[in-house]
Amino acid sequence: MDLQSAKCNLKALIQTYQGLGEGDSFCCEQQSRSVSLSAIELNTALFSPRSSRYNLFMSERLPWIAADPASQRLHALAEKVAPAPTTLLITGESGSGKDHFARLVHELSPRRDAPFLKIDCTSLPPHLIESELFGHERGAFTGAVDRKLGRLELGGKGTIVLDEIAALSPEAQGKLLRVLQERTFERLGGTEMLRIEARLIALTNTDLNAAVAAGNFREDLFFRLSVLPIIVSPLRERRADIIPAAEHFLSVLAPIHNRGALPFSEPARRVLAAYSWPGEDLPDNIRAAAGGAALIAGLRSLENLEREAIAQTLEATRYHITKSAEILGISRKTLLEKRKKYGMQ
Repeated sequence: MDLQSAKCNLKALIQTYQGLGEGDSFCCEQQSRSVSLSAIELNTALFSPRSSRYNLFMSERLPWIAADPASQRLHALAEKVAPAPTTLLITGESGSGKDHFARLVHELSPRRDAPFLKIDCTSLPPHLIESELFGHERGAFTGAVDRKLGRLELGGKGTIVLDEIAALSPEAQGKLLRVLQERTFERLGGTEMLRIEARLIALTNTDLNAAVAAGNFREDLFFRLSVLPIIVSPLRERRADIIPAAEHFLSVLAPIHNRGALPFSEPARRVLAAYSWPGEDLPDNIRAAAGGAALIAGLRSLENLEREAIAQTLEATRYHITKSAEILGISRKTLLEKRKKYGMQ
């Protein structure tokens, strides 16, 4: 299939899914299922010519696998919301693909060539999160020896993603509310009023309704963020995507880790398909398998395989977290979470 034919086929499919009513356009907890893959060079949407068993939506920097019709539906929703500048709130369990969906929206939008910046609100103390977001002037706080531009300024006309927005301090929540209301901000310690042109996308695995009820999250900020709420359901609820996504990830990751072709055996495929995926991120599991241990031998559970891969890598690096995460192909944050999960403190 040539590129032009692929584009025509994809256009016809997307048009099929664009016949959605306004009432079901943006809330997709039961219907939308997504598996997204990390950035690889591509930008016009097309089908993968490699396999007729599933659909691989591709944009210049982001492939999006959709074996499940609901995943295709979510892709269509991304196309609908991408052109608008409206703030998005994307919720779902950890590992469900919220950040990849945010990137998909960016890549499908007119902002695709502008910056795509992300702030992890859980990994920095409150004053540093504000500095990352708003920037600061020299002398704004201890250690601020020079002026620093924040993400709101650096983002230009691109997209800024606030990951785990529920972790923001009350003060930072108030400042963010002002940004959303007035589209202006000041650097910490500064007086100059700056305008924001970037689109804001907030991500969280926290039930913000419950957080608001408990007094942990501002109700007015919640309503400002909830203009277009999208729920990405966990992988265990979109099982038709598991094997195609795993196969695609493995084909991408094997050469990165200097491994030969690593096809999944039938027992391995059964393990992947049967696993409960309790908030797990499929790419991280496949990365760990490709980087740190032999890939699923026999009928061992994927959880046992992952535990082995992490334990062996940590031991080989003498528990050097950053180096181990690099070898495993996962983030430092993910490795720390999995180390805690498996009791490797």
